[in-house]
Amino acid sequence: MYRRLALVAVSLVFVAVAPGLVHSQGDIEFLADPAFENPQRPPAVFHHDEHNANAALEDQCWYCHHMDGSNPSPDEDSIGIPCSDCHAVDADDGSTSLLMAYHIQCQRCHTKEKKGPITCGECHVR
Repeated sequence: MYRRLALVAVSLVFVAVAPGLVHSQGDIEFLADPAFENPQRPPAVFHHDEHNANAALEDQCWYCHHMDGSNPSPDEDSIGIPCSDCHAVDADDGSTSLLMAYHIQCQRCHTKEKKGPITCGECHVR
């Protein structure tokens, strides 16, 4: 009888705690694209959910996850598509390199809003 009660208690604790664990694992903490094989700096510190809440971007995924950088649209986004699928590490054809795509995306908004990190060491914390 005590075994059954213990099993029920453990099950209830798991059911109560598991959703929080699953949600916390889904939050991105760093911007680290596997296409960067030998980065000179550590990945940029970036708490995705916290950033979007502070910047009031919860329902505007397309703003960062754009399909066309020249004309972002709420009707199209690139969620689930790695940036490196469109931006090569070495962009020899004149297109935006992967490194520049990240930097342009973040720095443009931070400069415009006059908020957030801009320099190397502010994002890439050693």
